[in-house]
Formats: sequence, structure tokens, C-alpha cells
Amino acid sequence: MSRTKLGHWLRRTQVQAWLAQSSVFLSALLILAFMIYNLQLNLERQGISSGFDFLGSTAGFDINLHLISYSEESTYGQAFLVGLLNTLLVSGLGIIFATVIGFIVGIARLSSNFLLRSCASTFVETLRNIPLLLQLFFWYFAVLRNLPGPRQSLQFGDHIFLNVRGLYIPWLSSDGGWHWSFPELAGFNFQGGLQLLPEFVALLLALSLYTASFIAEIVRAGILSVPKGQSEAARALGLSSWQCMRLVVIPQALRVVIPPLTSQYLNLTKNSSLAAAIAFPDLVLVFAGTVLNQTGQAVEVIFLTMAVYLLISLLISYGMNRYNQSLMLRGERL
Repeated sequence: MSRTKLGHWLRRTQVQAWLAQSSVFLSALLILAFMIYNLQLNLERQGISSGFDFLGSTAGFDINLHLISYSEESTYGQAFLVGLLNTLLVSGLGIIFATVIGFIVGIARLSSNFLLRSCASTFVETLRNIPLLLQLFFWYFAVLRNLPGPRQSLQFGDHIFLNVRGLYIPWLSSDGGWHWSFPELAGFNFQGGLQLLPEFVALLLALSLYTASFIAEIVRAGILSVPKGQSEAARALGLSSWQCMRLVVIPQALRVVIPPLTSQYLNLTKNSSLAAAIAFPDLVLVFAGTVLNQTGQAVEVIFLTMAVYLLISLLISYGMNRYNQSLMLRGERL
């Protein structure tokens, strides 16, 4: 085939591909426009108003955990922010704890110590094969809801207390200037410090441990992907086993670990929506639950909820992909 004919054929192929893609895109837009138009007609026939004006209306319900100022006189928009922040809080802490536990267990799975290796294997095989919802129920109903009352609290050290009402830990207080506030029993409950609700503790434990069991296997596979010669060379230079793992093996394993680790972070964030099963006030319970029931704005509420989870997932993916690219570039320079 001559160069002229080849160029003509390539151009024709590219044009055909462009036309095909454009047709698919336009068809999708037409279908979406028809669905939106049909939805508006159905809402008008049923006398249901559409739009997001309801976000400025008074909510009229309380939320027992809020990171920003909130009361029954607050708006539905503020309730949305409270639920969103609670979701981000439990997801962010869950990612941190799951990563730390997963890396520790994954490394322990390769330990030469039989007992340590067996405990790590039991942890992984047990937790990753039990549904997350059942683990959530276990921590909440079987463990935390059966703890003693405040006067018989389990005490850890001098200032950490655990009872049926939650976990009480020291925390910074801004009253009269920044200083540490310690929980103290006053009457029938604790005053001072920070109270972590049983729902929050149960959700964080379930998400962290369940996801950590998968991360552990990802870490183990990543470490095994590093050639043994790397470890042998590090030991020949006089590095200890821990130094070899921290300075040589894990940095190379990260290039294999990061992509599947991103999927686990996304799963943890989406799995946090199970909080509604134990009445933790996350975005799903507060906004897609209470607000939806009170306003009847199903389309708007569900659309916003899905858009938020999509945005969070895209941001996590973007951040992890950028980090993975930096690791690849660093490896190429070395």
C-alpha cells in the first residue's frame, strides 16, 4: 500500500471512528433529555414541585453528632452539610486506620514467626469472609450495646473510659483558652473530654478492620512481587530486616500496591453508607433518609447524594493516581 493510500485510509478510519463516537454521544444526550422531560411531566401531573429551594427551609429535627453548628431551627442545607461532614469524618479515619492495620497485618503474614504469621492469616481469612453488615451489627449490638453504664465504665489508663454511651477520651477545649479537657464522671454521665458515640465507634471498627483484611493481602502480594535479590543485597550491606523492609522492599512494592489500594479506599467510602443500619447520622441517613421523608423531593435528594459520593470517589482516585504517577517517575529517575 502506497503512502498516499495509507494516509487516506487512516483518515477515513479516524473519521468513521469520530462519527461513531459522536452518534453514540448524541444518542445518550437525547435519551437523557427525554428522561428528564418525562420526569418533569410526571412530577407536574402529581403536583410535586421540583427544584432545590427546599434546602433553605427549616429542618425541624436534631442530629446527635454534628461537626458544625446545628439545631432544629437549622435548614435542610445545613443538615446536608452535617451528614456530608460525618461521612467524610468516618471515611477519612477509616482509610487511615485500615491502611495502618492492613500494612501491619500484611507484613506479619510474611513473618518467619509461626504464631505471628498464623494470627495474621486468621485475621485476614476471618474478616474478609464475613459480610461487612454483619460485622457492623456485631460491633454495635453484640459488643457496644452490652457494655456497662457510665458508673461501671471500662477504664483504660487514667482518662479513657468506655461504656454503653460511647468512648470518652481527652480532647482540646477552647473554653477560657485552649487547654486539654479530661472526661470526669459527674452524676450519671461524663463531663469534659470528647465523647465518641457507640454508632460512630462501631462503624469505624467495622469499616477499618474489614477493609484492612483486604489491604493486608494487597500488601503481601506487593511485597512478594519485589525480587528477592533486592532484600539479599540490602542485608549484604548490613541493613537489618526492618530497615530492609522499610527502605528497600516497601518503596518498590508500593508501585504494585497503590492501584488496588485505591479500589479499597473507594469501597470503604461507599460502604460507609451502611451507617444508616445503626442510625449513625451520615449523609445517607440524614439527607437521603430524614430530609427525603420530610420534603418528598426524591429526585433532588437522591441526585445530590449520588453526586456527592461520585465526587468523593473521583477525588480519591485523582489523588491516588497522582501519587502513583509520582512513584513511577521517582522510580524512573532512580
